[in-house]
Amino acid sequence: MFEFTSFRRPPETFSVSSPDNADADMDEDYEDFLESGETKLTWPGESLTSAQDYMRGHGTYVDNEQVIASVTGIVERVNKLITVRAARTRYNPEVGDLVVGRITEVQPRRWKVDANSRQDAILMLSSVNLPGGVQRRKLESDELQMRTFFEEGDLLVAEVQSFFGDGSMSLHTRSLSYGKLRNGQLATVPPILIRRLKSHFISLPCGVDLILGLNGYIWVNKHVKQNEREGEEGFDAEAVYSSRNDEIDESTRAAISRVTNLITVLVSHSIPLTDTILLDAYDWSLEQECDP
Repeated sequence: MFEFTSFRRPPETFSVSSPDNADADMDEDYEDFLESGETKLTWPGESLTSAQDYMRGHGTYVDNEQVIASVTGIVERVNKLITVRAARTRYNPEVGDLVVGRITEVQPRRWKVDANSRQDAILMLSSVNLPGGVQRRKLESDELQMRTFFEEGDLLVAEVQSFFGDGSMSLHTRSLSYGKLRNGQLATVPPILIRRLKSHFISLPCGVDLILGLNGYIWVNKHVKQNEREGEEGFDAEAVYSSRNDEIDESTRAAISRVTNLITVLVSHSIPLTDTILLDAYDWSLEQECDP
């Protein structure tokens, strides 16, 4: 048998104000927020600010001279432009973004890459480093050996170079910091939780490196020194394009698992991922002696 009991509500103090005063208070609160530059989550139908003082951007509309949110997301302001970045959406690329992707298809002189966007990205053969010199011309023999560089299922980190006429991304891996990914684990998070940082390559003191892709793909791997990718001619093709993982000791495996699980916990609470937050979370997990 279940018995339901109603609890007496504690006494409350109510303040009576007119609707005009309520709207004025709301506008003042949002004015303070917009000027402070802090992050605020909004929902569809919420009034953000006056349309007379600000311009509406993506994710908003105007009704009764008020800028109103049309999606659930984070309010952003650039000068007098108010936009709402949707909480759940596909990645919207920009030139210069660092992305982590997976090869889905090998085509003549190009690879198709899943970059968690609305359509696959394109990595041209002319946009990768090849053995024998970075700037040399791509020959027919290179096209015949494309699968020795990248094949279906390979993970890579690249930079958005430009856009094609249909809106798809054109990637490049002309830096030794870019290329095929090995010795790690992939974590997928909503792109909105990845903040734009000065560097998206993060090294933790536990011997683990992080690559925070702006498209929501995060690569967690063991620490790799930059000179390990350099050979006699400044480019070690075997180290860059090898598909075999190195031997990883048990402590490094545990550290990779710990960092990946920390990312999962932070994402479950919709906490934006930055280098500072990840470092603090890792130190806290060690202090609490949490199991990886």
